[in-house]
Amino acid sequence: MSVQVCCLSFRQPYAGLVLDGVKTVESRWRPLLAPLENRTLAVHIAQRDWEGEEWRAVLSGPLGMNPAQIEALLESGERFGRGVVAGLVDVGGTWLCPTSLQGDELQHLERSAVLIGLQEKHLTQLSNPRWLKEPLSSRGGRDLWTVDIPTELLP
Repeated sequence: MSVQVCCLSFRQPYAGLVLDGVKTVESRWRPLLAPLENRTLAVHIAQRDWEGEEWRAVLSGPLGMNPAQIEALLESGERFGRGVVAGLVDVGGTWLCPTSLQGDELQHLERSAVLIGLQEKHLTQLSNPRWLKEPLSSRGGRDLWTVDIPTELLP
């Protein structure tokens, strides 16, 4: 038996940060995850890394992690390798981050998204992250696609 779930590919380190519960807000230029509100999303780990180091600045700055903590977090995110469906996360509401947002509220969102510069992006709340028992090898897709996860892999 299997469960059919919508899936989205995340580049590292963001896939691991989502599944380890550090990243609780996803940002996109369009409201891609809005139709999945109150549903579960499968997290696919892309082959390629995120281009940029903003995540490291957020982890070491506002989140106060030292280099050893960051390295341990990165290693955790790589436990299943690349090109796999690695876990599940619940999708909450999606909203547009206004250009006028500043100060503490913006900084809180940037910490939650592990990304700087969220204005004019569509933000989606993520919760209840969980790793599969084993990875499911799968080619990534563009945008959302559907994946069948064998029930024996479910946490």
